[in-house]
Amino acid sequence: MTIKSSRNSQYIIQAAKLIKEARQTVVLTGAGISTGSGIPDFRSEGSGLWSTYDPFEVASLSAFRYHPERFFQWMRPLATGILAAKPNNAHQALARLQQAGLIHLIITQNIDGLHHKAYPSNILEVHGTLRTLTCVGCFKQINSTMYLEPYIEHGEIPRCPTCGNILKPDVVLFEEQLPIQVWMQAQEACSKCDLMIVGGSSLEVMPVAGLPMRAVENEAHLIIINNTPTYIDPRAEVVIHHNITDVLPAIVDELI
Repeated sequence: MTIKSSRNSQYIIQAAKLIKEARQTVVLTGAGISTGSGIPDFRSEGSGLWSTYDPFEVASLSAFRYHPERFFQWMRPLATGILAAKPNNAHQALARLQQAGLIHLIITQNIDGLHHKAYPSNILEVHGTLRTLTCVGCFKQINSTMYLEPYIEHGEIPRCPTCGNILKPDVVLFEEQLPIQVWMQAQEACSKCDLMIVGGSSLEVMPVAGLPMRAVENEAHLIIINNTPTYIDPRAEVVIHHNITDVLPAIVDELI
């Protein structure tokens, strides 16, 4: 089934209509929006990162505390890909919708910063970011720019210039709480929106996976764009099981 199929064309027109009529639209994006930029997702069978690695051995808070070198070794190729990645058609499409005033807020599960590269406005990174680091000793937060190159090129573990302790990337690891202020803002936005778009997320990771239900329970309309089904598909007005890098530009073309 291609994006040009009659069924998909009908759904795209319907999605565009919902976006045009909405007063406050919130978008939730997951790893599927960034695979088109060369960044692997975590759960796809055979190609996802967790099909090769046990997340609790390399990407949990316990693993970082007791074996930080293992975490940095695992993270290095991913960080290399993230640093080189550029926004794809889907990121650009959302940026156009933001610039047109048709999207109020983007909530993303991704740590790659590609939404910021496309259009750095009204973005909540609920699983954190690689753009900053925090010292595990004195808790000083530092911009990661000057540390990324030596880490990627030579594997140098970043250390705090003040106390010499390891600098932890500000990404949310397994066993770690979400950043509280960002999470509270995300919950509030989903409670107040009248349209929510989920793009490129299988909605398998709690608590973020519960945000669309919060929106629906407050009578918001729901659009799902994802290659595979999600638990909340039956509650959505529009469900398009197709690549988001094709679907979002088609919706934008219908709108703008």
